[in-house]
Amino acid sequence: MLKKRLIGVVTVKDGWAVQSFGYKRHLPLGKPEVLVQNLDRWGADEILVQCIDRSACGTGPDLEVLDKISKLGIATPLIYAGGIGSREDAVKVVSHGADRIMVDAMLFDSPDSLETVARDLGTQAVIGHLPVRIDGDHLKALEYRSKKEKPITELITQWPMEWISEVMVTDWQHEGLPNSFDENLLCIDRYIDKPLLCFGGISQPGQIQRVLAHPNVAAAGVGNFLNYREHAMQLLKEDLGNRSMRLPYYEAAHWD
Repeated sequence: MLKKRLIGVVTVKDGWAVQSFGYKRHLPLGKPEVLVQNLDRWGADEILVQCIDRSACGTGPDLEVLDKISKLGIATPLIYAGGIGSREDAVKVVSHGADRIMVDAMLFDSPDSLETVARDLGTQAVIGHLPVRIDGDHLKALEYRSKKEKPITELITQWPMEWISEVMVTDWQHEGLPNSFDENLLCIDRYIDKPLLCFGGISQPGQIQRVLAHPNVAAAGVGNFLNYREHAMQLLKEDLGNRSMRLPYYEAAHWD
């Protein structure tokens, strides 16, 4: 796996790709498979498809969306999140084309079941997700279904971290707002000894450079902001000029 990565994030609600703003407001973008295909062609290091309405409705993973994506024959590793509540759900997601899974509700509902998932898929295939914010001197994690928060120190003691390979830290308050990721959230590495993936309000090259320079950050996720211009991932990588990342190969000939 590359040392530092850029993850293209596609947010899905009711089967459609949407722009998400702070977990509250959503604007339609189109078909998820079209956005995924663009990210694959433009040189994303990984693609995360997060279906944000599945766990809340108890409908399980969106296998229909995964099937549409799997028919594209993309080369980029695919992460899926949404509606995974059991080992059976996780196995189905991988069998329908995902390379890795990201779990959120499971961490709150049944953290002990992570062991069975990791034993079947491999620990490297399991990512934990934490929507967080800073409240005074404390880090708090949001349980997005109930909208209730818990201190991060309380949650970490309940999680079997040995079955998680990486943790995505989402600045949920600033999700969808340009250049607004709260870099103070990176203090979470005091409590989590795992590579971090950062998401929520990440849009500009300078900000991405700072986030990726943190020794415990393995990747930055960019979502809404990739939809504002064609070949956005390629152009962002060119601006970053980071040799540790995969080149934006689809347009490489135009930059020689």
